[in-house]
Amino acid sequence: MQIWKNERTTVNINQNLYETDFYAWTQQQANLLRNQRKASYKNTGILNMATQSYPSPVDQLLTYGNCSEIKETRDYVQELGFNSDHIDDLIRLATDQELLEANTDDLEIWAPIHAVRVLGQLRAEAAIQPLLSLLSIDDDWLANDIPKSLGMIGSAAIPAIEEYIADRSHYHFDRLDLASALTKMAQNCPEERDRCVAILTQQLEKCAEEDPEFNAGIVGELVDLKAVESAPVIESAFAAEKVALYWMGDWDEVQVSLGLKTRAEVPERQFPHPKILQYFGIEPKEKPSGFVPSKGKKQKKTSKNSKKRK
Repeated sequence: MQIWKNERTTVNINQNLYETDFYAWTQQQANLLRNQRKASYKNTGILNMATQSYPSPVDQLLTYGNCSEIKETRDYVQELGFNSDHIDDLIRLATDQELLEANTDDLEIWAPIHAVRVLGQLRAEAAIQPLLSLLSIDDDWLANDIPKSLGMIGSAAIPAIEEYIADRSHYHFDRLDLASALTKMAQNCPEERDRCVAILTQQLEKCAEEDPEFNAGIVGELVDLKAVESAPVIESAFAAEKVALYWMGDWDEVQVSLGLKTRAEVPERQFPHPKILQYFGIEPKEKPSGFVPSKGKKQKKTSKNSKKRK
């Protein structure tokens, strides 16, 4: 048994790790670090007062339902009749600390998530900064939905997103959440694609100053955007050994993903653990057998439903 220690947590590592999926383990630890950043949520005990604070139709979101049980995409605007007149109250609901900090099974705790989604559908520019402020909250549902909503808001959100991503005082997974917002925006607004690619590429140019996991996440976004024009910068980051290999594989694998090489030219192969283990400060007791890299960055995070909401 070995111990991985860092400034946030201590994790026990069993030697049979090497016979299982190392990639899945590392992502589990990344999620663990996110979930340990802040204290446990406390039940305020006053959620039953929330229905008196919001006008119709905003108040309908307080009982709209458990997001984990809603599988299809809902058109809140069409269904409930939201319009720009409701934006201020929706922002207030999305940032309601009583609801965000609650630990209860009541449906009201899902209301901020619904509000975030409505703000995206309304393309509410006034919500950009309030949504960004929510990223500091330890909530996997917010981390998943805020980038989507910002991507829907569109080009007005780009300057604020760029500034947030560049600010190294923010937790690097929060910054990657915003990087994914640029990808979603480029997909929703093709005319903004080149601008979004340029921001991500310029960020990767600073790879020497960043965590290898963060750099790997940026590479993943560029791959999703098929940013062949960014290949020289991506190659340089790999050459500098500043990209976590367990995230996207090595430079050859990325070239396959970008269409610069074929799978026949780069057969799937096992990658050794040592450099990855070294990154986490782990010394294996015996030589590991290696692992096959994951095929895409879509698996980079564990399921985003692990917070107090069930």
